[in-house]
This record gives sequence, C-alpha cells and structure tokens, in this order.
Amino acid sequence: MSETLPMDDATTSDEAVLGVECSLFGHRWVWRDGADSPATLRLGSAIAQICDVPEIVGRIMAMRGLRPDTAQAFVEPRLRNFLPDPSTLHGMDNAAARLALAVENGETVGVFGDYDVDGACSSALLTTWLRDLGCTVHTHIPDRIREGYGPNETALCGLAERGASLVTCLDCGTAAATILACLKDRADVIVIDHHKAELMLPDVLAVVNPNQPDCASGMGHLCAAALTFLTLVAATRALRQKGWFNERPEPDLMACLDLVALATICDVMPLRDLNRAFVHQGLRVMNKRARLGLRTLMEVASVGETPNAFTCGFALGPRINAGGRIAEAHLGLRLLTAQEDLEARQMAERLNDVNRKRQDVEADILDAAMEQARRQFDDGNPALLVSSRDWHPGVVGIVASRIKEEFNRPAFVASEDENGTLKGSGRSVPGLDVGSAVIAAKEHGLLIASGGHMAACGFTLTKDNLSAFHSFLNERLALAAERPRKPELPIDAVLPPSACTPELATALAILAPFGQHNEEPLLAIERVKVDRFFRIGANKRSIRLTLSGEGNRKIGAIMFNIKDDAILDVLEDLSRPTLHIAGWLRTDTWQGRETTTFFIRDLATL
Repeated sequence: MSETLPMDDATTSDEAVLGVECSLFGHRWVWRDGADSPATLRLGSAIAQICDVPEIVGRIMAMRGLRPDTAQAFVEPRLRNFLPDPSTLHGMDNAAARLALAVENGETVGVFGDYDVDGACSSALLTTWLRDLGCTVHTHIPDRIREGYGPNETALCGLAERGASLVTCLDCGTAAATILACLKDRADVIVIDHHKAELMLPDVLAVVNPNQPDCASGMGHLCAAALTFLTLVAATRALRQKGWFNERPEPDLMACLDLVALATICDVMPLRDLNRAFVHQGLRVMNKRARLGLRTLMEVASVGETPNAFTCGFALGPRINAGGRIAEAHLGLRLLTAQEDLEARQMAERLNDVNRKRQDVEADILDAAMEQARRQFDDGNPALLVSSRDWHPGVVGIVASRIKEEFNRPAFVASEDENGTLKGSGRSVPGLDVGSAVIAAKEHGLLIASGGHMAACGFTLTKDNLSAFHSFLNERLALAAERPRKPELPIDAVLPPSACTPELATALAILAPFGQHNEEPLLAIERVKVDRFFRIGANKRSIRLTLSGEGNRKIGAIMFNIKDDAILDVLEDLSRPTLHIAGWLRTDTWQGRETTTFFIRDLATL
C-alpha cells in the first residue's frame, strides 16, 4: 500500500515568497511545489476534515502528495499496512532457510558488519536474534583505517577459523565478489546490503539487496537494518513452519524496531511508506527505553525528552558513529548488544568522549577543506573533490556533508595515506546519484574500490588518478553546475503572528517523524520585530527571542549556533528592524515549562 500519489495539476508561482530574493543567509524563498495549486486547496480541505486537523495542515499534507484515502495511513502508519512479504526480495528465501538451519543445528555464525550506525544496528539485530535462539555468534566490525570499508580476507577467514559455518555480511559485501571467494568451501555466506551493485555480484549462498539487478521488489529505499529485520521475519517464519516454536517462545521482533528506526534515520533513508512505519513504530519502542545500551546512551547524551528523529540524527547517531570514525569500530555494536549495566555505561561514556574528539578533529580539517572547495566552486566545477595527507579519514564524510551544504554541489573528500592511496566519501544534492557515479568510475578503471547509494558513497583510488576522477565526476554530475550557490528555500505557508498557536504546533506535529522526503513544514511569518533577546549556550552563539507582530502579538523564538556576527547584529539591533522569518513551529520544553516556540531557519530584512 502506498501512502503518496503525485499531484495532478500542481503549479507554483515564480514570485519569491514575501519578496525575499536573497535572505540574510543567501536563500531565495520560494513556494514548495503545489503550494498555490488548486488541487492543494481542494484536497487539503478534504484531508483536514478526514484527519480533524486545521486547514493549513491539510494543505501541507496535500502538498506532500497525500490524498483523502491515504492521509489517515500517513498520520498513523501501522506496520501491518506496509510490511511486504519478505520473499519478494531476491535471495530472501535462501537466506531465511539457511539462517533457520543454523538455529536448528546450533551452529556458530560469523557476523561482519559495517562501521556506521546502519551496520551496527544490523549487526545487533542479527546477533541478538541468533544468540537468543541458541547460536554462538562471533562479530567483526572493521577498523576504518587499518581495514577500510567492506569485507576483507583476514577478518573473514578469522571468523571461519573460530568455527563459523555461516558468515553474514551486513550493510556491505555487494561489491566484494573477489574477497568473499576466500570462504568458498569453508563457510556459507549471506550478504544483506542496500548499496548499489556492480556488474559482478558475489557468488555466495544469498545476496539480499533490493538494488541488485535481479531484484524487482521495489524496496531500494530501505537501509540494511530494515532489510535485516525483514530477513529475521522470514527466518522466524521458516522456523515456525518447521514447528521450532511449538515448545519455545518466539523472538519479539517488534521490540527490534528501535534499531530499525535509528538506522533508517541516520542513514538518511526516505521517510515514506514502509520506512515511515518503521520509524513511527520504532520511536515508540525506543521511548520505552527497554534496550539497555540505548537507554544508557540517552542518559549520557542528556536526552530526557521523548526520542524523535532529531534525537536519533543529532544525539544518538553521531555518538554511535564516532567509534567507527576515529576509535574502536566495535564500540557501537558492543553498546547495542550490552547485557550488563557496567558494560553499557562504559561503552556509552567512551562513545560520548570519542564524539567530542571527533568534533575537534572535524574542526581542524574543515577550514582547509572549505578553502579548496571554494576555489573549485569559483572555477565552475559541478563536483567538488578535495583531498590532503593531513586529514583524518574518519571524518571525511562529515566534511563532505558540510561542503555540500555550503556550496549546494556534490562534494567528495579524500584522505591520502603514506603510500599515495586516497580513501574518501562523497555526499550528494537532491536528484544526483553519487553512488552510481563512483561505481561507474570504478568500471572505467579510475578507482580501486567504490560503493554507495544515491545520497552518499565511498571510494578508493591512487593519487595518479585523482585529476581524471575529478574530471569524470564533473562530466557525470554536470547538472550540478546549474544550481545556485545557496539552494532555494521552499516555504509551505505564510502565517500572521496571531496564527502561531499551541494548537497549530500540536497539529503540525502529527506529520512527524520528519526527515528525507518528509521535511518538517517550513513556515514564514511576516513583519515581526525583536521585542526581547538574550544569548544562551556555552559559546553564546544561540539566542532566545520574543518577537512582536501585528496587534502586539508575542511569539517565542530561538535560533541555534549562529556563526555569522552579522545575523546576531540584526537580531540584537536596538532600532528593531522589521523582519520576515522562516522556520518551524514546535512545542518546546524549556526550564521545565512547555511552550510554543518558533525555531528560526532563515530571516530577511524589509
């Protein structure tokens, strides 16, 4: 069942919203697609009645492609309405049958996972399921610097030497056909992955990857943890059909959805249909705080509120990722599978400390990387490719994200080792597929290794090929040159200050969880002045405001981490200039009190 359908007669005005051609952050404000469409008004009114929400919320839902017959399923996405038969995935039946056999025989299983959040969550899901059903499990998360991305022969053979008769590769392995051959006649191999497939797939027992050529499941938008969950559904079903659970309790797969939600958010998967149901239900599971490792990490990260997509993406995910970036890669998996309070506390505090170090390492690199990228942007390169021997390879992906956000171009950042080999990561802008780009570059002989998906990728090459690789990317991603330096800011609606009520904030919240393909509604409020202000935060670069509008209507607002002194000067200008502001209306808890707050994203002076 699909919850969204395309708009039939969407039109969008070319006029800038509120006349904002260039905001203080350099954005042009435009209407989101369909904002002024007759279809939006018509469907929005019907949706508002069916879902009992304000008209503006109904219109926003219509702008996201919802219709009266799909809106309720979007508001309350039940997993049973979206969960497919796992067998529609190519290779799934073989994978499920083999995992069921491993359980029946009490085999030793090797779990090889990627070093990011998706890999850690996938590995935790499968490891816990196997151990709970009586298998012995040996895990391996590769060291980013010593081993690099994906399976390696030493680690795989090590799992076999420890007795693994079955080895699973999670969130990796699709591009490792040659390497996985080392296990032939030693152990069966199952790959559960979602990265773009190369021409030669591994010759193994099963490859469960919706992005492989032979898979017609239509599930290419799922992360590895979601695919692992579906594999466990299928394997549990296989055991049930064999009567395995006649005298044993079945595993509680619904309790695993916290990990599926965390991975889906942190891997920036589109929050539609099945993914939205996974995240919606998974956040509810996470809020119960039954998983020791996540509960402890939330305590260490000072997450006291109900966990949401922001919590996962900016508090939990970066800490779990930090181990794989610059420290012990296994920390995240150990945290997520911890059974003792002491171990969970040690892992959570270690990851918290490592994340602080990661932030320092990133800051040391960022200025130099930005300067390289700025020169390439000024020279008209559609793709920005920067590199240095001085950069830590564990943070190149984060730096690529920062460059992409600054220049609105696909960004690729690489670190060179002492042998002249460069390993890097890329991040894309909407509509351009960097995963396919680097796979094509490898097929052209420019890269040693590559992998990824539409939004992100990894690559390895020799220094001699750096210039040719950049030229290839420029040609492959040439459409990026048409993008402005700062992307246009899509506005969902313009409100008067009097409309920013607690009731509207509550109604907008039913559209959560927010993320890729379900952005939080961006609202503009016209003609306000700063009534009061005071800086907050350790570095005093964030600011709380009271804004006043027509009729002296007061609105509480906040803006975080303002790096530009000119922005602070405008907000603290005692002459009180009239402003248009854009941002998000939310219910906020501050100093123990719940308030309605406008979170400022951008602003413009009249």
